[in-house]
Amino acid sequence: MTRTPSGSSGIEVRAARPGDEAVILGFIRDLAEYERSPESVAITESQLTTSLFAPDAQVFAHLAMMDGEPCGMALWFLDFSTWTGRPGIHLEDLYVTPESRGQGIGRRLLATLVSIANERGYARINWSVLTWNEPALSFYRNLGAAPQDEWINYRLDGDALANFPL
Repeated sequence: MTRTPSGSSGIEVRAARPGDEAVILGFIRDLAEYERSPESVAITESQLTTSLFAPDAQVFAHLAMMDGEPCGMALWFLDFSTWTGRPGIHLEDLYVTPESRGQGIGRRLLATLVSIANERGYARINWSVLTWNEPALSFYRNLGAAPQDEWINYRLDGDALANFPL
């Protein structure tokens, strides 16, 4: 059983469950808007259902609830470190609604993932932050997270993925 980190009263963090897809999709769209890329969101509620709740689900989500209303989410999946020989968490999206920011919700979501990682023996938690997103960069620095400046993220998608010479 994953322990829920203590913190601000009235805030609960729980695992996503069937029926949460519309809320999660709304948060994904809001985050994409904030990150200046709303046109990039192609996922559907049906895809979320399959990804999050299939028997062999490889994607996970937690919702933050304030007084019973959704106010944030963490969407994540497992990765693996060949150096440590252990899995880790890749945090794909951490989102808190604008009106709920500054109340410890992002910290509670991240603390929930830390608890999961510690309980399951995962080696680390990784995520990416846009270089211009100073509020997020400051938030993560204040939590003790360290940027991994020696690595450059690469992506193969779109035409490059479709036309890769096999």
